[in-house]
Amino acid sequence: MFNLTTFRELVIAALWTGLLAGLLLTAVQQIQVIPTLLQAEVYEDAVTVANAANSHDHQDWQPENGWERTFYTALANISLGVGFALLIGAIMCLRGRPSHWRMSLLWGLAGYLTFFVSPSLGLPPEVPGTEAAKLADRQSWWLITVLDTGLGLSLLAFAKTKTYKFFGAVLLVSPHLIGAPQPEVPGSAAPAELAQTFISAAFFANAVFWLAIGGLMGQFYKKDS
Repeated sequence: MFNLTTFRELVIAALWTGLLAGLLLTAVQQIQVIPTLLQAEVYEDAVTVANAANSHDHQDWQPENGWERTFYTALANISLGVGFALLIGAIMCLRGRPSHWRMSLLWGLAGYLTFFVSPSLGLPPEVPGTEAAKLADRQSWWLITVLDTGLGLSLLAFAKTKTYKFFGAVLLVSPHLIGAPQPEVPGSAAPAELAQTFISAAFFANAVFWLAIGGLMGQFYKKDS
């Protein structure tokens, strides 16, 4: 039964989970993602400097490399971690709180597939300086893909009939059959090898992040023995 005590336990568990998972993601990014990102920014900056010689574009503020960038990255990661932990915790509450943290790793895996893997099949992580389709089109496709993937996985896991399970499988593949929006002229300032390294690093970092969210929520929000 959902009551004030249950809600309080959920929020506390999500705060601890988001804090720890966000810090873990930041640490992994510092090792795996940020070095590649900094290399890509060198190529992007070269293009920016060349374009600036012919224009007077205003450059938006961004944190300096080093502790300032790490701080804002950690803050963003922790915020994401808390939000996703609340989401997984709410689903756990509806489906039944786990008795052990290992059981909740499956929820973390489902979140990873839903929010990262499936959208990334059409819109892979991009290094700075990569040409992309219109932001609104990408956001719409991402949202549709997340909703279809989440519902599709739910039907495959919990539906009682083969018809519903088949419908779940259709939902999983439908966004990819439609296809993600692509730029009119693909291109990137960074070399293709660097872009691929960044994609691999992002996949690994997000896997760690989501499995940490699932495992930590299972530990902090598990049902009493």
